[in-house]
Amino acid sequence: MKARLKFSKTGSMRFIGHLDVMRYFQKAFRRANIAVSYSQGYSPHQLMSFASPLGIGLSSDAEYLDIVLDDTENTENFLPRINAVMNEEITVTDFSVLTEEAKPSMAVLAGCDYLIALKPDKESFLTDAKERSQLLERFQARDTVEILKKTKRSEKLTDIRENIYCITDECRTFETFTGRNYQKLALDTTEYTPLLYCQLTAGSIVNIKPELVLEALCQQEGKEYNPFAYQIHRLEMYADANAKKGEIHTLHSEIPCKLVSLAEYERKNG
Repeated sequence: MKARLKFSKTGSMRFIGHLDVMRYFQKAFRRANIAVSYSQGYSPHQLMSFASPLGIGLSSDAEYLDIVLDDTENTENFLPRINAVMNEEITVTDFSVLTEEAKPSMAVLAGCDYLIALKPDKESFLTDAKERSQLLERFQARDTVEILKKTKRSEKLTDIRENIYCITDECRTFETFTGRNYQKLALDTTEYTPLLYCQLTAGSIVNIKPELVLEALCQQEGKEYNPFAYQIHRLEMYADANAKKGEIHTLHSEIPCKLVSLAEYERKNG
């Protein structure tokens, strides 16, 4: 039986790396007596996979973990059972049983929402609301946004303009895209000052990080990019209901992307 968990990651737990988070969940399932299936062979391990591991220092409202449960597992009261053995800074907020044909979340990931906030006692050229609105207008009017994208193996000048689905500093636009407001986030917005909301292409084929967008904004305005001044908070992760294997759709594609949250995508009805 395939299942998908959605969880938040905040506070000091945002400094815990991906492998430690994986081990954390393995132990939590055992403590909660949840019957996760194991692989076969000489070194059996719990069958689980994450949609897109969060970078060190980033916080999130929407991380996703796919697991395979034994058919004998009783899924009733799953959320209170697992959260009873969890740290309060990692909380499972949604649980859904998937169809048997469901693909792993990492295979269908197509986009992510991010909130970019200013850390306490830090300064930024984005602080002034009027100036921020004006520079965003200039940014959105650009036909290309070229930035040096670095990987473990290479560096490549990449145009990321088509992969920025939305970037705004308006709460109204934020609420239109996400259906939520700043006061309901796991991130403490009294401590961290919200500056920008952006929705970006994500996945194994094309993955645009919000740090690249911030760096591009700094280059546009002739400012030095200080990555330690900003707190990046992931809001949601999406699949593209219109995409087939290997396809990447943008908002301006002939077939535009149709983003559906991973919590709802391929959820088993009934």
